[in-house]
Amino acid sequence: MPLRVGYVREHFSSPLLQFAEADGGKTFTLVECPSGTGQLIQRLTNDEIDVAIALTDPLISGIAKGSDAYKLVGTYVTTPLNWAVITGKDSKFQQISELEGTTLGISRLGSGSQTMAYVMALQQGWSTDNLDFRVNNDIRGLIDSVNDGSTSAFMWEWFTTKPWADAGEVRFIGSVPTPWPSWMIAAHPTRASPDALRAFLDELTKYVRAFDSQERRAHEDVEFIKVKFGYPEEDVKAWLNTVGYTHDCSVISSETISETLSVLEKAGFIKSPEGGFDVKQFVNPKIATLTP
Repeated sequence: MPLRVGYVREHFSSPLLQFAEADGGKTFTLVECPSGTGQLIQRLTNDEIDVAIALTDPLISGIAKGSDAYKLVGTYVTTPLNWAVITGKDSKFQQISELEGTTLGISRLGSGSQTMAYVMALQQGWSTDNLDFRVNNDIRGLIDSVNDGSTSAFMWEWFTTKPWADAGEVRFIGSVPTPWPSWMIAAHPTRASPDALRAFLDELTKYVRAFDSQERRAHEDVEFIKVKFGYPEEDVKAWLNTVGYTHDCSVISSETISETLSVLEKAGFIKSPEGGFDVKQFVNPKIATLTP
């Protein structure tokens, strides 16, 4: 049976989409999760997918909070994700500092939009004890919420949201880059065979390396993203200048896990157990290689 691979249909997914087109459904099928990593984790939990390519922080925080629905099996994007802080077109908010004590929009509980709100609060020196959130499910719900005033702002990846800002539906009032590499790969610990997972990661590595090459970045990557996602060429080139992919999808840095845990704990999003976290507990050693 083909692996069920959950993903978010964004420009970051380009190497995965190229792999899927070549594979033709023989070894895996794609399951789109438009609400983001919170939805990916929910679908892993509900046996709707076997593998998720998702944001680093919600994956790690989910395991830290006790989820046994998945373990980390690989790395995808090694550079930070730049989260835009977004408010309504006519809202009163002009800068991040004005958002303290307001209701922030998130896609789902445990999503990247929520964990990054804690990081933003930490950077701003706000108390994280009483952050107020409203769940709006997807990008359309989030945009509507900042324009109807039910939320003050929300956070989403910069280039994904830029078309709505360019169209005048929302305004950017700042950005918060992740303090960690942004995308990792997780899988249910027993549903898929180790052989199938390793084969998937090995083949994905080939497509990631090709996409990340300087030769492909100069033209083919730009054209693929323009056609697939409809982004202006200048936005595609600007994004490509900021992003880097792993050259081995089955390798995980223990430093990435420990540093992400440290920031999330400082932000008050997770609590360390007595004796601290064991990084090895976050990784499936049958699939991934854990490096310093």
